[in-house]
Amino acid sequence: MAHELSAGPGQGGGVPRKGVYGWMMFDWAAQPFFTVVTTFIFGPYFISRMASDPATGQAAWGYGIALGGALIAILSPILGSIADQTGPRKPWIGFFAVIKIAALCGLWFAAPGSNLVAVVALFTLASVAAEFSIVFNDSMLLRLVPKADIGRISNLAWGLGYLGGMIVLVFIIAFLAASPETGKTLIGISPLFGLDPLQGEDARASAPISALWYAIFILPMFLYTPDAGGRRAMGDAVRDGLKELKSTIGEVRQRAGIFRFLIARMIYQDGVNALLALGGGFAAAMFGWSITEIGIYGIILNVVAIFSCLYASRLDTRLGSKIVVLITIFLLLTATTGIVSTGPGFTFFGALQLGAVDSGGLFGTASEKAYIAFGLLIGIAFGPVQASSRAYMARSVTEEEAGRYFGIYALAGRATSFLAPFTVATVTALSGSPRLGMATIIIFFAAGFAVLWSTPYPADQPGGKPANVA
Repeated sequence: MAHELSAGPGQGGGVPRKGVYGWMMFDWAAQPFFTVVTTFIFGPYFISRMASDPATGQAAWGYGIALGGALIAILSPILGSIADQTGPRKPWIGFFAVIKIAALCGLWFAAPGSNLVAVVALFTLASVAAEFSIVFNDSMLLRLVPKADIGRISNLAWGLGYLGGMIVLVFIIAFLAASPETGKTLIGISPLFGLDPLQGEDARASAPISALWYAIFILPMFLYTPDAGGRRAMGDAVRDGLKELKSTIGEVRQRAGIFRFLIARMIYQDGVNALLALGGGFAAAMFGWSITEIGIYGIILNVVAIFSCLYASRLDTRLGSKIVVLITIFLLLTATTGIVSTGPGFTFFGALQLGAVDSGGLFGTASEKAYIAFGLLIGIAFGPVQASSRAYMARSVTEEEAGRYFGIYALAGRATSFLAPFTVATVTALSGSPRLGMATIIIFFAAGFAVLWSTPYPADQPGGKPANVA
């Protein structure tokens, strides 16, 4: 492996390292959108400052995520099947990159008091374009490395993504996000570019910055990662891809192990998506955290996530993707229970009173520190649960069917992805309690864990009979 990562039969016959690294750079390029726009900077700003009140903000954000999830669920399998027919993935990634970048730049205009529907629509468009790009990028993995290396490479790429997201997050917190009271950033300087925190410009800038980062760092994948050759004209590919999709859906139901894995992922990934999108805003609204505080919270989680992915890259190879996914779902279930049980002055639903004394510093109350402690479990689990799920799927299909099956995989990750955000948003709107709304996420992790427990590994076991967990 001095110059090549060897591939197994039917898996490309050996790909230069720079080709694999170029593929891994996609995660590095893409992650800041999820880190600073969806979770830690723009999302909390939208929920806590753009909307008239946090409950309205959380409901609107949740409905936007639900709409995006529905579109992704409907179209991802279609695009995956068409990609298998056309061959090359890069043109699709490039097409959706343009849409994502344009939508993110539009979010700069999301000033306080702006039309919530228009802002949510731009965010939804960016989310859909981002997820479609991921479908095509993920389906390239089987061509690059042998199946024995898939779990390691997938987790390393995910960890690299978290590092990229953290760098962008640190930059925003240190140089752009200022206290509305002092006008100074965390390091005591005025925001770069003259950004006005009272107008939310520090948070709004996170979107075009993520777009610029994506545009620059997606280039190594385009330049160095080998793509599949063309197979047929687009018109024929679309027609045959749609036919193939119909047969694939029927085929999946006959492959019982893969079908069960997709059902499990559909459930627990729904919880992951909701927690990613709504967790930061929930904390910001509950504790009154500024962009600086929510950003530091995000940095802490990202540091933990980087090391967690590095460790999971070895654990996946040694124990198998299923064990890693089960462990991380359990951690997410525990963490979600912890954060919804914590509020100003208490944790564990009031069984443990923490007092309301505020030291005056960052995260100055005991309840804020308890919330961060539960958040560390989220940081440990977020990366590996997704990276090892990707490896689980890749180990269960062949290269020739990777596009259409990763389209179905995306469908499983999004088919009901509207359900958790919709449930959170609806329970929040009806009860007026963001805490009660967030508590519904627990159901998705518990149910996903239960279904995955009896799923075979790899999922495509003969007859679909459950195999040993590892």
